[in-house]
Amino acid sequence: MDVFYNPVGVGDVLMIPVTDTDVNRYDVTHKNIGPITKIEGKDGELLGYNIFEASSHFKLEKTGKIRLTEELLSEIKQLFSEQGVDDSLDFDLSAKFVVGYVTEKKQHENADKLSVCQVDVGDEVLQIVCGAQNVDENQKVVVAKTGATMPSGLKIKPTKLRGVPSSGMICSKRELGLPQPSEEKGIYVLDESYQTGSAFNF
Repeated sequence: MDVFYNPVGVGDVLMIPVTDTDVNRYDVTHKNIGPITKIEGKDGELLGYNIFEASSHFKLEKTGKIRLTEELLSEIKQLFSEQGVDDSLDFDLSAKFVVGYVTEKKQHENADKLSVCQVDVGDEVLQIVCGAQNVDENQKVVVAKTGATMPSGLKIKPTKLRGVPSSGMICSKRELGLPQPSEEKGIYVLDESYQTGSAFNF
């Protein structure tokens, strides 16, 4: 999960988005509790929080998109407690970009150019439909799990491709925002030094 801090462009505000729901700005309500602003949709759905004067509450060494760590979350929970806000902050902090191992590849039953892959990501095996020609069994690859946000802004969600369920995406270098030579086609195949299930940082 990522939070955002842009003191130059936005001000001394830590922004914590909770949902990816698209809402009209006129349908949003704000509730202020001390330095905390709780943002909700018109139906009461929690959209996120803004924490003002963030630098006086947290030690934020980075700016822009910041990965929410257990340490920072603990500090946020402490501030919420001090302000009498009892909202649950049990966010999923697990890595969304991980090293996967392709254990099985089968031809998609309804599409010649798609493969249905079983990919071990350490704590579970995901079924991912992939269109890359170079995907194969016994490869280590980069997997964007459900909940990941790609550098392009694309949100990874469970879907069906030509009728087959797919959970996650096997990524190319280009999709990760990494340089990809024109002669390198398809997904990013990792070498054996990478550990299945570990976070892939880029």
